[in-house]
Amino acid sequence: MYINSMGHYVPATRISNDYFEKVNGLTSDWILQRTGIKSRSKAASDENSDSMAIEAIDAALKGLPYDIKDVDLIVAACYAVYDTVATPAHVAQQHYKIAGAKALYVSAACSSFINGLEVIEGYFASGKAKRALLICSEHNTYYSNDKDPKSGHLWGDAAVAYFISKDRESESDIKILDVFTEGLGDVGKGPEGVKLRPGEDGITMPFGRDVFIHACRYMIHALNNSLEHTHLKIEDLSKLICHQANKRIVAQVANQLDKSLDDFLNNIETLGNTGSASAALVLSQNKTQFKKGEKVALMVFGGGYSCGCFIIEF
Repeated sequence: MYINSMGHYVPATRISNDYFEKVNGLTSDWILQRTGIKSRSKAASDENSDSMAIEAIDAALKGLPYDIKDVDLIVAACYAVYDTVATPAHVAQQHYKIAGAKALYVSAACSSFINGLEVIEGYFASGKAKRALLICSEHNTYYSNDKDPKSGHLWGDAAVAYFISKDRESESDIKILDVFTEGLGDVGKGPEGVKLRPGEDGITMPFGRDVFIHACRYMIHALNNSLEHTHLKIEDLSKLICHQANKRIVAQVANQLDKSLDDFLNNIETLGNTGSASAALVLSQNKTQFKKGEKVALMVFGGGYSCGCFIIEF
């Protein structure tokens, strides 16, 4: 598979750590030391996950080597949706008038983007699609409770869009070398580790320590599986990108891999935890810094639990 183009959208508003001292008593230093977050992105009152998705798609269209109407598969992969019936995939299909394309929604918490990538891989392998649009738009602040001292200060909003093809479309295409995912509902707190129950208390993380332990362990597990599948060594990778849940998780992963934090790309300091969009967002924000032949691995861990990794070559 090949990434033909990618784009992203991040709302303009930033909420600083100082705001939370007023609403839940957590100081800016306390938040920074435990999460690495200084501010987080927040969608405006007239924005939602669907509108952010369209903005990200518009950004990705600028480098697309074919007409968007040639897409035959649209996959929305996220969890903080605006509408659970009319998904971002269907909204995009209507907005761009993509007739005849399959449109569906996939969710595996913060692993959703990579699970969506794997679903596309399956459609390509079966011969039922050739060109896909993968959308990941997370409106975490729509569901979060700022007063929650355990996780209310973590969440940010953002969207990414990737156009993906079965065959190479241009010389600038990025090759996807491997896609790996694994469900981990039987591990640790599993489905209770991170929850989003709109009718109750929104998005919460009641067992942060459990999430921390298993995120570190299983992002490395996912990376090792992809390295084995591609016969690569970690030294072959130019950069690594983790799900942006907590800067301390990234630091711990780096330590366990005997790598420097400089080998990792991050955006959590300014944008917070942007959910399943986060790792793909980091890549989109930094895509111009890579040269042809460089390889990058993206690792994720999601509530539920789940993990995933994909490796690309520029």
